[in-house]
Amino acid sequence: MADEREVLTWELFDEAVWSLAEEVAAEGVPDMILSIARGGLLIGGALGYALGVKNTYTMNVEFYTGVDERLEVPRILPPAPDFVDLHDATVLVADDVADTGLTLRSVQEFCAGKVGRVRTATIYAKPRSVVRPDHVWRDTDRWITFPWSDRPPVTGRGVRDA
Repeated sequence: MADEREVLTWELFDEAVWSLAEEVAAEGVPDMILSIARGGLLIGGALGYALGVKNTYTMNVEFYTGVDERLEVPRILPPAPDFVDLHDATVLVADDVADTGLTLRSVQEFCAGKVGRVRTATIYAKPRSVVRPDHVWRDTDRWITFPWSDRPPVTGRGVRDA
């Protein structure tokens, strides 16, 4: 059915993060984790705990404006991380989903030349993504309901599922 959704529960989130952490660790623990806000914040933080990595950064990238509605291209919002003295560091970029892959690609391009190596980890990847993350828990072609965005904001502000 076209309206079927992939539903991630908090229990499955825990399973996904630990599975991703084991896969990431098998390839080598990164020096830092860069979480893409907003969807990647919880993933990056949880991976930081699971991998024992305390060096974490966040980066705001605006792309989705609603359910399956997006800007023409992702836009990196200030403040952008300043990667001073990280030219040899391995950075793990964490996000919730590689949907089009354009957000991941923009962050990879931002990091290029500033850090030693960039790896990516997402809970989900979609077949249409222009970037295949290095580490993925599950592939899907459905819209995803995440436990942190399954209800509208209490303030009435913002966009549900964005």
